[in-house]
Amino acid sequence: MKKIAIFPGSFDPFTVGHYSIVQRALNFVDEVVIAIGVNDAKKSLFSIEKRKMIIQKSFINNPNIKVESYDSLTVDFAKEIGATIILRGIRSIADFEYEKTIADANRRISGIDTILLFTEPQHSFISSTVVRDLLRYGKDINCFLPPNVTAEDL
Repeated sequence: MKKIAIFPGSFDPFTVGHYSIVQRALNFVDEVVIAIGVNDAKKSLFSIEKRKMIIQKSFINNPNIKVESYDSLTVDFAKEIGATIILRGIRSIADFEYEKTIADANRRISGIDTILLFTEPQHSFISSTVVRDLLRYGKDINCFLPPNVTAEDL
């Protein structure tokens, strides 16, 4: 049976940290679906289409990674696509405590397990806020972006 993990909503196309998490997940699942929530209450710097394009460009050579948008609960979408794992990236112990609470609730409600993966230490300080600020001040951000993505794509 094919093991599918869903990486919901939080995928940050700015950071190599999230790119690395998805790559590492492929060590224990067959496919990762990066799921972008389309909830209007969670406005992003990019439109859904632009965000999908940036993420797809990051993983252009990997057929085991798909990018989808969804407008339901994460656990409902996970069941819809046959995912048995929810994948979450964390940068700090504070993130871990929050994500563990959410993971426990998801498991009780849906029976779907969550795997929490720490961002690699060299990427833990990189967030979309930091990168946006650097970009705003005209700094070179290419070293923070995943492969195949450049500042011009943003």
